[in-house]
Amino acid sequence: MGTLTAKGSATRQRIVEAAAAHIREHGVAATRLDDVGLRSRTGKSQLFHYFPGGKEDLLVAVAEYEAQRVLDDQQPYLGALDTWEAWHAWRDAVVDRYRQQGEHCPLGVLLTEVGRQSPASREITRGLLREWQEQLRRGVAGMQAGGAIRPAIDADRAAAAGVAGIQGGVVILMATGDITHLESALDLFLDHLHGRPQP
Repeated sequence: MGTLTAKGSATRQRIVEAAAAHIREHGVAATRLDDVGLRSRTGKSQLFHYFPGGKEDLLVAVAEYEAQRVLDDQQPYLGALDTWEAWHAWRDAVVDRYRQQGEHCPLGVLLTEVGRQSPASREITRGLLREWQEQLRRGVAGMQAGGAIRPAIDADRAAAAGVAGIQGGVVILMATGDITHLESALDLFLDHLHGRPQP
């Protein structure tokens, strides 16, 4: 597809957002192009104009949209983890966001729905996790350079554990409605960075 006009971009975005919302509520298997068209107020010809490959192309676009939302929801803190205040503000922002979104969160949609639909969507999910881990790693490394985090902590492994802890907490939240696992994972992650002894 060539360069879209402003109106075309807005229409395409409306379709993607409608598809994402429907998938969050009903799942991929129960989402048809007719549902997306009705929800986005677009006809079948418009859908295929923006997504020539039909549902498969649309799911890739939804994966990209949801992956970006996961990162955007953590800003401005994720991109500036250079003080303990910033780290704790990031922790609170993550918990608050997932508490509000509950089972309809973008990360959950990626992990349990669209992120497994095709090689392209799986690569988008992998890219999200790489970028997320890298931003946490940079935060840890920057704090180490300033002497606030012990140099013995492996920044890459710590960042990987942080991302894994959040993912696990979100999956449990989606299954049970209980956010305490996510809170515990983040608190223990920060305790580790602080160098606090574990009970």
